[in-house]
Amino acid sequence: QVQLVESGGGLVPAGDSLRLSCASSGRPFSLYAIGWLRQAPDMARDFVAAIIWSGGKTGYADSVKGRFTISRDNAKNRMYLQMNSLKPEDTAVYYCAASNIGGSYYYPPRSPFEYADWGQGTQVNVSS
Repeated sequence: QVQLVESGGGLVPAGDSLRLSCASSGRPFSLYAIGWLRQAPDMARDFVAAIIWSGGKTGYADSVKGRFTISRDNAKNRMYLQMNSLKPEDTAVYYCAASNIGGSYYYPPRSPFEYADWGQGTQVNVSS
């Protein structure tokens, strides 16, 4: 099991940027694919971005492609989500999550059901 703690959320105007961080502890961070998922009020938890253990492959939701960038630093047990050109529809609680199912070694997991360990979330609010 890995413990995850998100930080970096806040309130920003549309068009601004935020950088979310996810710090891990417990089992070695490099064993896991890591993802960011978000949940708006009364909505399901949706995939945003993910990165495999080595950082060599990433995946993005269509809604954030070209605006968000996921990265990781295994030496520091941290993962990041750089969010640029934010839109009001990006408003949500953002969660980082860890996956070590078999396929996640090669492919960034997209389904919330592929993630076993979750952080507590960080709120992002984008005003119009």
